[in-house]
Amino acid sequence: SCVPSFVWRSSYHHAHSCGRLSLHSRNTQHNPAATADTDEVHPAVAAYDEHVARAVIPFADACDALGGLGDTGANIKATWSGIRTVIVIGTQCKKPADVPAALTPHLKPTQDAIGKIRAARLDRNYDWHIKAMMEMLQSVSWVVMSAPPAPTSFVKETVGSTDFWANKIRKEHRGRDEKQIEFCDKLKALILDLAAYVKEHHLSGLSWNPRGVELTDAVVADAAAAAAVPAPAAPAKATPATSGGGGGRTNIMAELAKKQTQDGSSAATGLKKVTKDMQTWRKEYKKDPVDDGLAEKVAATSLSVAAPAAAAKPKGPKARGPPVFEYQDRGFKWCIENQTKDTNPNGLLNLEVKDPKQQAYIYNCEGATVQITGKIKSIILDKCTRCNLVFDTAISACEIVNSKSVQIQVKNTCPSFSIDKTDGCLVYLSKESIPITVFVTSKSSEMNVSWPDENDEMKEAPIPEQFQHKLVNGSITSDVSDLYH
Repeated sequence: SCVPSFVWRSSYHHAHSCGRLSLHSRNTQHNPAATADTDEVHPAVAAYDEHVARAVIPFADACDALGGLGDTGANIKATWSGIRTVIVIGTQCKKPADVPAALTPHLKPTQDAIGKIRAARLDRNYDWHIKAMMEMLQSVSWVVMSAPPAPTSFVKETVGSTDFWANKIRKEHRGRDEKQIEFCDKLKALILDLAAYVKEHHLSGLSWNPRGVELTDAVVADAAAAAAVPAPAAPAKATPATSGGGGGRTNIMAELAKKQTQDGSSAATGLKKVTKDMQTWRKEYKKDPVDDGLAEKVAATSLSVAAPAAAAKPKGPKARGPPVFEYQDRGFKWCIENQTKDTNPNGLLNLEVKDPKQQAYIYNCEGATVQITGKIKSIILDKCTRCNLVFDTAISACEIVNSKSVQIQVKNTCPSFSIDKTDGCLVYLSKESIPITVFVTSKSSEMNVSWPDENDEMKEAPIPEQFQHKLVNGSITSDVSDLYH
């Protein structure tokens, strides 16, 4: 008996119209139940469309209203459209043994849309917006998760990391640009609405149909693309395989003979001859060619054949952008980017601040030492490795984000240090800073604080990374682990 083949046809409509994903079978006698027309929209799909209309489209409109995020709004809609297709597949198919591997081909539209958001070349004023959205977009991974932990808990966890960047936007634009505040509010509302939807319809993971068809027997195709491709002709009657080693060659030669015309043309007529320099298995192709003409041919051939492999596995470290050290009037911000120990004399970059309203943003530096003199509003150290920062006074805070092996020294005062997603951070405090400095940490490790005692001898202690949590009278209490006592 033959295995029936199925074709999925899907189309995504806007929130005011319900899309359908219908299942068609070319052979209905084996599984009549699977060929029933699915005109009714599954409750999980209908609820998802309501979620899109209630939270996704308003957030996409908020992105478009800012005017500087390009096609981000459209890519957000495309991301949720791809997830909708996966949800509909779940309502029609049985659960596969390996859910992530089985859904990977069907998640490509979603991955492409997220990739476009990540790769967008926008003004630096929208860096925090992109970082907030990238944190939020981690929530769409719920479709490949299974409890424990519950997918809804995973979605809610992205609220904290998203708010980390959204709060910076709120702080900078509050009272001046309500569109920016609306962007942050709609962003958080989207996550919470998605968590509510997942809790209601996919509590322990993506819902599957135990009476549906096998996912491996189904092919997902866009309705428009399926309509553009003509229906395949009925397959020819299979010929039993002949025993013996020459059966396959005989069949191939017979097929070629059928395609030969009266003038002697065949299936191979018009094909170009494979020249010697195109035969990549030859030894001279693999070695460094000496002849310039052959070298050009080999280079051209290798680029055309191996371009995808070269793009997938780049050789050498990623190129660093040109060093930047400039002041931006808008935002009163000093931008220090791509600095290394070789871009400045003795590896030291000096910044003299004359206006306490100014702030410094240090990004993507490696092995550099930045010294800031004067009173500054705030300092952000982002994506830096093995860097040193020395400053006099920070009025607001010093933030260290996505960095590795950094050292910071405050000569006078700094009321707050925020350390997030950082591995290896040593902070030197002055005597003036000891009684007023507060540390706020999250997702970081190897954090230490050094300070002078009464005898001006330096002491050092680690910032706790391990905690003990207890449920007391209906609430959670937390204490530092005994390792730090």
